[in-house]
Amino acid sequence: MSDIFNYVPVVFVFILLLMFAASAVRVLPEYERGVLFRLGRFVGVRGPGLFFIIPGIDRLVRVSLRTVAFDVPPQDVITHDNVTVKVSAVIYFRVMAPEKAIIEVENYLYATSQLSQTTLRSVLGQVELDELLANREKINKELQEILDRHTGPWGVKVANVEVKNIDLPQEMLRAIAKQAEAERERRAKVIHAEGELQASEKLAGAAQVLSSEPMSLQLRYLQTLTEIAAEKNSTTIFPVPIDLIKMFMEKGEKR
Repeated sequence: MSDIFNYVPVVFVFILLLMFAASAVRVLPEYERGVLFRLGRFVGVRGPGLFFIIPGIDRLVRVSLRTVAFDVPPQDVITHDNVTVKVSAVIYFRVMAPEKAIIEVENYLYATSQLSQTTLRSVLGQVELDELLANREKINKELQEILDRHTGPWGVKVANVEVKNIDLPQEMLRAIAKQAEAERERRAKVIHAEGELQASEKLAGAAQVLSSEPMSLQLRYLQTLTEIAAEKNSTTIFPVPIDLIKMFMEKGEKR
């Protein structure tokens, strides 16, 4: 019985060593890195794969390297032409330098979120409503460049910014609808006027051709009479041009 008690300290030490070894082993996937601090000092970036730390002395902070899609909450923006709109956006960013993302800023996710909201209000406040609606791609690029420039010291790369929704006041929506309707009417009138101009040019050309050939004018006259007679089942009295019977009169005189 005493032999069993002699083995208890050995087993206890073995279990402690096993727990110590297990806590010293770290495994990180491909999309994560570990920022390692030893007694509070930065000693390097670890991962991916298997590595060891010193329990109780080292502290490991995990950082994901995957692209993060972050929704910017709707922001009340007053444009340059004093129109109040509510704008929402989405930004895509990822950590490029894990040590900077941990050391240079307290919470890079929160900091990037707040920066994106203030930048959105600042940039959109400098443009007019028409430019905001028509040149969204240009505004997206400008937002991306500004955010990337400010998040660069944090080790964060802003890859893309997209303005999602632009909510306009009801009176502004009605004004835009009226403007669009007026634009459509203007285009319809221009197209109609262009059609009238082309038709008049064709008619003028046809008149010149008919004036140069008197017989073609007479044939056109007869064709028109035929069409009238075919459309209406009635008797039509029309004067016969003297040129049509002139040749018959000349033949009669010769006889």
